[in-house]
Amino acid sequence: MPAQQKKIIFCVAGVLSFACALGTAAAIGTQLWVTGTILCKTGALLVNATSQELEKFIGKIQYGLFYGERVRQCGLGGRPFQFSFFPDLLKIIPASIHVSVILFCTVLIVFALVGAGFFMFNAFGSPYETLHGPVGLYLWSFIACSCGCLIMILFSSEVKIHHLSEKIANFKEGSFTFKTHSEQFANSFWIILVCSLVHFLNALLIRLAGFEFPFSKSKDSGTITGAVDLMY
Repeated sequence: MPAQQKKIIFCVAGVLSFACALGTAAAIGTQLWVTGTILCKTGALLVNATSQELEKFIGKIQYGLFYGERVRQCGLGGRPFQFSFFPDLLKIIPASIHVSVILFCTVLIVFALVGAGFFMFNAFGSPYETLHGPVGLYLWSFIACSCGCLIMILFSSEVKIHHLSEKIANFKEGSFTFKTHSEQFANSFWIILVCSLVHFLNALLIRLAGFEFPFSKSKDSGTITGAVDLMY
């Protein structure tokens, strides 16, 4: 492939990687990871609410990695309540998983920026032979993509398996019990998915530029080596 086309491919990959770093950083600071509705089960049972009357007992909830907001509805109108994971909810959430999600988000941002820098370096500079070259580009893209996948797996398990929304909804609730009525992952969660796909796409762009995958051997080199061995 001509050098000019390689520069264009590396520039595109670098811009995409930098955009992923910014997107992940923005996603961490929002509360749009999960949105849903919560049902005041105690209130609905007390008045034996029908399907139409249940709307008066269904509140809203949304949260991210650091803070969120819930609106409780128990028949007397909505009452908003803002909360933060640190230190308010630290005792009721799976703290190890939650901290791991934040840690992998940080690693994702770091390696996305590192990858963007090396893509630009390979586009406009003279790439080194080792980690600054194709092997390094594959490595940074692979690490960033893996971190994105781990973030989605860990956060999904925290929400679905450990019932994070219900734990938040019942935080500091003595006599009332809340149950998750509906929940879905919001924009910030899907940004992580897009970033993971982008880093996988960057690996394909490196291959498109003409670089073999790391540790792969060319058939031609093996043929030449075998011919030389036969000569001796």
